[in-house]
Amino acid sequence: MTIKATAARLFAKFIQHKNQRWITRPVESQQEVFSKLIATAQHTQFGRDHAFAEIKTHQDFIARIPIRDYEALKPYVDRVVAGESDILWPGKPLYFAKTSGTTSGAKYIPLTKESMPFHIEAARNAILNYVHETGKADFVNGKMIFLQGSPILEQKNGIQLGRLSGIVAHFVPKYLQKNRLPSWATNCIEDWETKVDAIVQETVDQNMTVISGIPSWVQMYFEKIQQNSGKLVGELFSNFNLFIYGGVNFEPYRAKFENLIGRKVDTIELFPASEGFFAYQNKQGDPGMLLLLNAGIFYEFIPTDEFYSPHPTRLTIGQVELGVNYVLIISTNAGLWGYNIGDTVQFTSLKPYKLIVSGRIKHFISAFGEHVIGKEVEQALAQAVVQCNVRVSEFTVAPQINPTNGLPYHEWFIEFEQEPDDLEAFAQEIDQQLRLQNSYYNDLIEGKVLRSLLISRVAQNGFQDYMKSIGKLGGQNKIPRLANDRILVDQLIKI
Repeated sequence: MTIKATAARLFAKFIQHKNQRWITRPVESQQEVFSKLIATAQHTQFGRDHAFAEIKTHQDFIARIPIRDYEALKPYVDRVVAGESDILWPGKPLYFAKTSGTTSGAKYIPLTKESMPFHIEAARNAILNYVHETGKADFVNGKMIFLQGSPILEQKNGIQLGRLSGIVAHFVPKYLQKNRLPSWATNCIEDWETKVDAIVQETVDQNMTVISGIPSWVQMYFEKIQQNSGKLVGELFSNFNLFIYGGVNFEPYRAKFENLIGRKVDTIELFPASEGFFAYQNKQGDPGMLLLLNAGIFYEFIPTDEFYSPHPTRLTIGQVELGVNYVLIISTNAGLWGYNIGDTVQFTSLKPYKLIVSGRIKHFISAFGEHVIGKEVEQALAQAVVQCNVRVSEFTVAPQINPTNGLPYHEWFIEFEQEPDDLEAFAQEIDQQLRLQNSYYNDLIEGKVLRSLLISRVAQNGFQDYMKSIGKLGGQNKIPRLANDRILVDQLIKI
């Protein structure tokens, strides 16, 4: 074992021991974060407007801080963007993470000197946790690739802004700089297809050991690597044994990845966002991700079936239950208060607190009261592809409310890498798996309100062409798994 690998194992052991302080004191750790956030921000404009000086308990907080999404918080954010100080958090942010908005165009998420270190430490600790758990550290001697946005930053009233992944690129530790690919120049390429081609040229003859990125875009890289070299990814990169991902569920991609690689590799799932780094997978074989309770973020959880009620229940970490679908609400040391990031989660463990991302509160199908969520369609497909020996490149689901004949149904748009022998049998397997998970959907099928789902094939690279047509190819952009309307799929059909 090299000196670098030995040092990584020792450092991993130290971090693991350090993390036990908050892992074993979850409620106390969250209370400490809560108290520090309130005390620090009480003299900001937001703190004065919401009487932070009078907040002593979570109930006080609930009474003064309503749940807000970006649109509701935008009047305060606009003042921060305009260059004002002490609005949401003391001083001014270090950066704005620029993301795509829905109704207001671009969103500007503040990153402060207090919040930025937690983004970096969490990503580092996820890898160190893997080293400590598995004892595998030799990968530190090879090359590591992180598929990310351009690190070129703009200026907004004296504050730098860019994509979160591009901002994070400025914080890669010096000891990893020599191992890191692609080069700075290649990372700065804006056009995604051009960028991936350049990454292929830079990496095809390297000793790649770790590859990281959103699965759909890493898949594109793997396909180009295979086309360029004529070899399986795992054959070309014989020491590649760790894939790190986040943003979407990997399971629908797993079979195709293993086919492209030629073997299984270890994986680590992350739960990062511009608003904060929330969790990472801390045990191989366990899909639950360890919720980071000391990372400058105070968490609240609202049962999804209460979310749209006038006064939903707002739970803290000590009040959550296993298997319940919650909307994740955060208050952070970047100045987001009672903020709905849009994700829904389910806890898989309470000792320690571990969760999975179950979907998006706005991404569901409930055209007939079925309320099918992302986790359910992903799990149904994952089971079906195994049963039917199928590989899927990408998919999305939408309701067909007004069919030309027969009952309404859910329409699945699937781009296959390996098609089923019997498409109808494959559709029935997905449908059965979905009915087992969602009793409302099952009742609608049995009651002949809906008929079983139908599958529409999407041509090869159809989803990539769609994303390109709307200017969202690559980076952190993702295909929504499902929607309650047909806006996306109507555009997809036209490609």
